Amino acid sequence: MAQPLYALVIGASSGLGLEVSNYLLEEGYVVYGASRGESPTEHDNYSDMECDVRDEASVEALFDAIAEETDGLHMVVNCAGIFDVAPMIETESEVFADHLHTHVLGAFHVLKHLHPLLIEGESHVIHLNSLAAKRGYAGLSAFSASKFALTGLLQSVREEWRAKGVRFSTLVPSAVDTPLWDEVEEVERDQMIDVDEFLHVFDMVVKAPPHLEFPELIVAHKTGGKAF
Repeated sequence: MAQPLYALVIGASSGLGLEVSNYLLEEGYVVYGASRGESPTEHDNYSDMECDVRDEASVEALFDAIAEETDGLHMVVNCAGIFDVAPMIETESEVFADHLHTHVLGAFHVLKHLHPLLIEGESHVIHLNSLAAKRGYAGLSAFSASKFALTGLLQSVREEWRAKGVRFSTLVPSAVDTPLWDEVEEVERDQMIDVDEFLHVFDMVVKAPPHLEFPELIVAHKTGGKAF
């Protein structure tokens, strides 16, 4: 009997984290889904775990709980994120800081405490970044700043972990049409990637030969519209 494959999805309660969790369950993974809110996913191989990546103690407790059930994680997918649209002069300092704490400090906490559960030569660490990490967009100063900073963190850690044979992939999509956009006005959703299209790319990354990784895989709608 084949040994189970274990995956952790951060930000699993909604959006792309929810979609990725369900995809991995369909692929036969045992999935730990971590988020601040409760996930709607119900599956025998799914464990819903509360975690706030901004809080290091919360992240440490998450990995302690996972370590009680498995010695290693074959896949970790970090989809945790927040998104605020506002001109820079109307952006509160607390909102700006929360973007940094979620996208950068949160990723730092996850990577730091993930380290003991890495499987040498096997673990695949996947982060969801954004085209807003490649260029700034009007109204997204907090989001873009945090995503630019995340890029630097991921590139540095990838180099540090190279000797462990850990695969390190970063997906950099333009906007994906999820419920995240329901409350955002004046966006061109017909110029967004749909969820099935995103999962097509994600499936390719997951099933790529074990010697391949994707340090920065840009995925964009061909229209090149105002989809960030």
